[in-house]
Amino acid sequence: MRTPAGRTPPPSFEAFVRDHGPELVAFARRLTLDHHRAEDIVQDVLARVGMRWSRVAGSNDVRAYVFKAVLNDFLSWRRRRSSRERATADPAAGRETAAPGVEDIVLLRDELHTALAVLSPVQRAVVVLRYHQDLPDTEIARLIRCREVTVRSHAHRALAVLRRADVPIIEGSRP
Repeated sequence: MRTPAGRTPPPSFEAFVRDHGPELVAFARRLTLDHHRAEDIVQDVLARVGMRWSRVAGSNDVRAYVFKAVLNDFLSWRRRRSSRERATADPAAGRETAAPGVEDIVLLRDELHTALAVLSPVQRAVVVLRYHQDLPDTEIARLIRCREVTVRSHAHRALAVLRRADVPIIEGSRP
């Protein structure tokens, strides 16, 4: 159904959450490295967005708007204290007792998760946005409100940390 102006009407809030909710949680989980914290961030963002859905639904790209809100909430000063919390158990301790037949990719993902945990939130956001979301540096700079050179600096330092942690890094198509 089209509106008189020829535009497709925006989806309902419920349809948006149904279509993009799992994707938002996956994005937040990659940023936070904690499934529960990711769900909290997405829930907080969706609660705020839902309250003003009539205005948000009128934006050019609702999906991008909500993803940006998730990123901003992750980088927010209000959550900085909780982002410093670290589990006391050593995740590497259980690797020797892993069941036979565990795929190498699962072990590699665990090593990468452990290495990403040592990055600052901004460095982690740059790595996730650049290598997982495949965004160009100009878009990342706009999202985290800094200059492109700062994005490249964060990426360079993050990759150096990951290399020092001896995590195999598969470089993307970026120079």
